[in-house]
Amino acid sequence: MTKQDYKTIKVAAAVICRNDCVFAVQRGYGEFKGMWEFPGGKLEPGETPEQTLLREIKEELNTEIEVGSFLTQVEQDYPSFHLSMSCFWATIRKGSLELLEAMDARWLKAEELDSVDWLPADRSVCEAIRNEQAERTGNNK
Repeated sequence: MTKQDYKTIKVAAAVICRNDCVFAVQRGYGEFKGMWEFPGGKLEPGETPEQTLLREIKEELNTEIEVGSFLTQVEQDYPSFHLSMSCFWATIRKGSLELLEAMDARWLKAEELDSVDWLPADRSVCEAIRNEQAERTGNNK
């Protein structure tokens, strides 16, 4: 399969924050079952990434979120598709993050991000989180 044959899948991911931690979920199904990711999902036709996040977090975690500022855009090639992922900071408005599809979840501090086995695209999000945290605290390396 050549790169032109790749199907591009557009998704949005929420980096849900609470007390200096971010929320990560472990996939409970599909090709990447058992790997970790930031919650979110595929954009439906006519939907913005922000609208996708509101819908997906309600469907997957029975929780209403407030979508905050844009964090990063990730372009990642997988063996059978190209992933284009828009990532946004988010906070919980209402709900308790029930795992309706994921097999596990964790709240992770920035220094704990490497403690789980992330999907390749989500590793780039972890790097963006670390970079933004370093900028906020003035600890640029």
